[in-house]
Amino acid sequence: MFKERDLKQLKEKGIDISLAEQQMGFLRKGFPFKRLTKAAILQHGIKKLTDKQLNEYIAAYDQHVDLHRVKFVPASGAATRMFKALFEFDELFRQSNLDPGIISKDAYKHVKECFERIRDFAFYGELEKSVSKSGSTLQEAMRKKDYHVILSSLLGRDGMNYGNLPKGLLTFHRYGSHTRTAVEEHLVEGAGYAHNPGAVVNIHLTVSPEHRNAFENLLKKVRKEYERSYNVRYDIGYSIQKPSTDTLAVDDKNEPFREADGSLHFRPGGHGALLDNLNDIDSDLVYIKNIDNVAHDRNKGDTIAYKKALGGMLIRYQEQVFKYLRLLEKPNEISPELLKEIIVFLGDELGTVLSTRVKNQPVQAAEVLFSKLNRPIRVCGMVKNVGEPGGGPFWTADADGCTSLQIVESSQVNHHDPEQAAILNSATHFNPVDLVCSVKDYKGNKFNLMNYRDSNTGFISKKYKNGKPLKALELPGLWNGAMAYWNTIFVEVPITTFTPVKTMHDLLRPEHQEL
Repeated sequence: MFKERDLKQLKEKGIDISLAEQQMGFLRKGFPFKRLTKAAILQHGIKKLTDKQLNEYIAAYDQHVDLHRVKFVPASGAATRMFKALFEFDELFRQSNLDPGIISKDAYKHVKECFERIRDFAFYGELEKSVSKSGSTLQEAMRKKDYHVILSSLLGRDGMNYGNLPKGLLTFHRYGSHTRTAVEEHLVEGAGYAHNPGAVVNIHLTVSPEHRNAFENLLKKVRKEYERSYNVRYDIGYSIQKPSTDTLAVDDKNEPFREADGSLHFRPGGHGALLDNLNDIDSDLVYIKNIDNVAHDRNKGDTIAYKKALGGMLIRYQEQVFKYLRLLEKPNEISPELLKEIIVFLGDELGTVLSTRVKNQPVQAAEVLFSKLNRPIRVCGMVKNVGEPGGGPFWTADADGCTSLQIVESSQVNHHDPEQAAILNSATHFNPVDLVCSVKDYKGNKFNLMNYRDSNTGFISKKYKNGKPLKALELPGLWNGAMAYWNTIFVEVPITTFTPVKTMHDLLRPEHQEL
């Protein structure tokens, strides 16, 4: 399958030949569907905290000031898709000989509102300066309905370059005469719950190589101001997606897709590639949150309270897990009553139900329980499904006969199976990417997270390169298959903690506006 030249290229990227062959197998045959048994719902898979529990978990979190915390923020994604509708409109606008009437088409109602409410964007002042470089003013361009000048000034490389920058560097919110980018909001949020001894806030950003300097320059300029305002000190780390996590692609004949010079074509492996970056983090608690899911200060209260509560919850559950593991080190001394107690705990609290066959064999059950408990733990916030895109929480059938809680994407489910489609559509909650993770075992050793992912849960998409079709492979998603063999706790969190910015129009939502 691979030529001598290919083997050299694979070696240079740090990709083992066996892994490359596995990727080719998936690209040719596809991935197996995830088998859903039922949707995770409140009281059966998803926990709902009472006010008393919320306060107790917050107190538990605040008491453990000695624990090392890191806020892990995937921040490499470009904002191109955020402005997709604007790019499409600008293309049609120019093709129509700059006819302003096309903005009244139903397809562009959100684009129209963006122009009508242009003053409500926090970056309005920056846009005024950018438009002035064209020899006009923003007010004059708006009066003449010269949308192309405005969009070029906002999106183009000679303007603000928003169409090419990562979301983290875009101005999201206004505070009087000041504004904040998305990454600055993560600094503020981190100061609310992710501080360590000495008031140090550790934030780790995964960024693209071409944007790292821009992140460093921005944060170098603003960090002192935030440190003074919140009485903390920031320790900001960076990493980039490793070349060894890039994936192969195939052509329409299922042969390796090649560049014009005959070399293998590689593509980024999706957010699942960041498991390697996460695996390099050595910390007691790791918070994971997307770069674009940030709230205005007036809405941060719920976010900080629940972040602390999820952390406190993880600490409490971890204490119980470690207690059971120490007892299970001597399986012959485990009483039937204690064995049953641990089996119930694993199923009711950590989302893994053992098969009946294993439950009925005490010695085997003790061994299986030890292996199931001695895994990384994640507590995942879940919000009620309000029509937003994203994976959801489900009970799934595992290859070893167990049933476990998983975050499953729609693409992982067989929609042609009526039963599976019905379960998928019965979901009451979805995943907002709001996780707190424990990555150390009961002896204090860090888990190798690569040992706890399910390689059979990737995704294949159809793309084009140089006008030729190809099939691309994405690695198991960071919070999907990459964490398939973790112990999982799902908790309902308020919808107020979920304020993503997927399109420019989202910045006009009340939660992102200064009222």
